[in-house]
Amino acid sequence: MNESNEKKQTKEQFKPYVPAEKITPEFTITSVIMGILLAVIFGAANAYLGLRVGMTVSASIPAAVISMGVIRVIMRKDSVLESNIVQTIGSAGESLAAGAIFTMPVLFLWAKEGVTDKPSLVTISLIALCGGLLGVLFMVPLRNALIVKEHGVLPYPEGTACAEVLLAGEEGGSSAKTVFVGMGIAALFKFVVDGLKIVPGVITAPIKALKTEFSAEVYPALIGVGYICGAKISSYMFAGGILGWFVLIPAIVVFGGDTVLYPGSVSIAEMYASDGAGAIWSSYIRYIGAGMVAAGGIISLVKSMPLIAKTFVGAVKGMKGGSGNSTLRTEKDIDMRLVIGGVLAIVVMIWVLPQIPVSLLGALLIVIFGFFFGAVSSRMVGLVGSSNNPVSGMAIATLLFATICLKATGDTGSHGMIGAISIGSIICIVAAMAGDTSQDLKTGYILGATPKKQQIGELIGALISAFTIGGVLILLDSAWGFGTKDLAAPQATLMKMIVEGVMDGNLPWALVFIGIFIAIVVEILGIPVLPVAIGLYLPLELSSTIMIGGIIRYFADKKKKESEAGAGVLFCSGMIAGEGLVGILLAILAVVGAADKMDLSSKFDTGIIGGLVLMALMITAVVKYAVSSKNKTKA
Repeated sequence: MNESNEKKQTKEQFKPYVPAEKITPEFTITSVIMGILLAVIFGAANAYLGLRVGMTVSASIPAAVISMGVIRVIMRKDSVLESNIVQTIGSAGESLAAGAIFTMPVLFLWAKEGVTDKPSLVTISLIALCGGLLGVLFMVPLRNALIVKEHGVLPYPEGTACAEVLLAGEEGGSSAKTVFVGMGIAALFKFVVDGLKIVPGVITAPIKALKTEFSAEVYPALIGVGYICGAKISSYMFAGGILGWFVLIPAIVVFGGDTVLYPGSVSIAEMYASDGAGAIWSSYIRYIGAGMVAAGGIISLVKSMPLIAKTFVGAVKGMKGGSGNSTLRTEKDIDMRLVIGGVLAIVVMIWVLPQIPVSLLGALLIVIFGFFFGAVSSRMVGLVGSSNNPVSGMAIATLLFATICLKATGDTGSHGMIGAISIGSIICIVAAMAGDTSQDLKTGYILGATPKKQQIGELIGALISAFTIGGVLILLDSAWGFGTKDLAAPQATLMKMIVEGVMDGNLPWALVFIGIFIAIVVEILGIPVLPVAIGLYLPLELSSTIMIGGIIRYFADKKKKESEAGAGVLFCSGMIAGEGLVGILLAILAVVGAADKMDLSSKFDTGIIGGLVLMALMITAVVKYAVSSKNKTKA
């Protein structure tokens, strides 16, 4: 009863920073242009990061501090709501990219195998646009139920943290400098490693007694990911890497011997002798990891099922008692008639446009699964944050159901597989965008923003990012190719295995089921499955460097006795953006044939010493901001 009374009183008691009756600059030309630029920048950077390590990071806080730096410090304007619109539009790019990279690279992988033609920029952009717009529109009727009525119950950690950062800037300056310094340092390190190539990107130490090796990548973004994720998540990923490289690989090599085990075509001993532990990982461990990731995603989804019924009850109540016709500025949403009309128009577009290979059945599945998972995603990020939102699990569930339905109706072969991936792509983007939109609306609710203007900002961010992501994916595929060492595209490779497995039954199911049962064991032990599974699925060199960032975060939090967003988080967010942007630049140079001219590896060979020195410099830079800096977010 107390909780019920608290919920009823929440709306009356809560007073936003900017009162509803006060009108301040919000949706301005400055905020829209800055938001669009940041949506492109963080969308491209997160696409690159996600395709390399299988994880993306929230762009809301770095976008917020950059907007504060420009609007408040440089332009001398005093408008927290303008900065809020900037981060609203800017974070949309990161979220749409996160949803797209989980699935859409599959189309490029199939093109290389001759299954289909390479997807065009128009096809990628239209699929991304449909998912992005639906994700925002599905969230409009949920705002009243989840953001307003559940205020004080659903914390929305990233949304609340972003509001605190913006309010801290109002009270005493900006931390944009910290983000820009991180971007600059990471850009320099990335250019030295992958542009000039005078320092190796990976440090490797063979461990012959165990028939394996230990390796770590020399890249600033990985340390940044570890710092932002924290010591726990980083350690779970590292544990997955240890399981793969120090348990499973040695076991396969020692016990396998002269055995030829499918999908390998030569004996395990010969495979290890010629290409080392990496060949064993590529041929066997990644299938075990795929089974574990799939099981982990579905387990995460199943665990959220008790919330689903409650979410839909709240959604219905929110639609009935919506605030779209309210006279208060802080309660105005986009008109529900426009929302419903927009959803119907997008569904028809999905069905009739030849660039989107989805049938009427597929379009109906998108509506059902889209609103379903959009609602689940919005509530999940309210409880556990965007980082723990099981978007990949939702995509896996969608792909399984969609592929089975298409196969049952006779839509098989390449057409059926492409249709299933297109459906899965749209649903994945819907879930990611719905989660981001709800976090941004929470920030706006605390600050006193106009919901309708934020929702329009999200739609603009989705529109711009949809056309950006197409160019980024085509560029990265042309430079390095998906599924390679440079761009592993782990989730997309997993989605490809699932669709092909259902359609053709050609997976090494024994290995996949080993991964599934490892996931079950990890869940029984009470450990989050997905980070461990990602650590097993990815090469050890990624998770070991991420672990370094996690260790720095552990000691930083212990020293400062706080875990809120500080200078370290902002600096690491800047490092991730800086490396991602240089990665895109190097991809452009590779495509136009200029990359080889910068390669100085034949003249300067620093070897492992150079790698260790650069790693030490990166660690020192992060430690300086994480441990030595005192509350620079308010400086």
